[in-house]
Amino acid sequence: MTHRINLIKLSVGTESVEDLLAWQKSAQVCGEDGNPRHVTRMWPKRADELLNGGSIYWVIKGQIQCRQLVLRLDQVTGSDGINRCAMVLDPVLIRTQTALRRPFQGWRYLQQSDAPPDLRASRADDDVLPSDLNRALAEIGLI
Repeated sequence: MTHRINLIKLSVGTESVEDLLAWQKSAQVCGEDGNPRHVTRMWPKRADELLNGGSIYWVIKGQIQCRQLVLRLDQVTGSDGINRCAMVLDPVLIRTQTALRRPFQGWRYLQQSDAPPDLRASRADDDVLPSDLNRALAEIGLI
């Protein structure tokens, strides 16, 4: 039986979930099928578990704020001739409860039991709290 594993990744340079979504819609990120891709040097060793319903959880401004389902892994060759892994992602960003994360490089595995839950559908369109307030509430465990 294959278990599910997720990844966690910093979304460098984005200020909000909306920024991430706009960046992923750009021609440099979308593939021919219209799905966004995240290209990385390393191929996940636990690819079978990741492709069993796993997601990338995005850290934006020090907080996990959303996730995307990983649809498949494609091998791509960079302009330097080096093979890389293109993680093909579902274009839908699913907002999650906020969870604080310290900076790190690359991506890390994230066990399903450690992943923050999705926001209820009724809260997905709530107004976004200011970053400082959101962080303060997360620090005391209220969100």
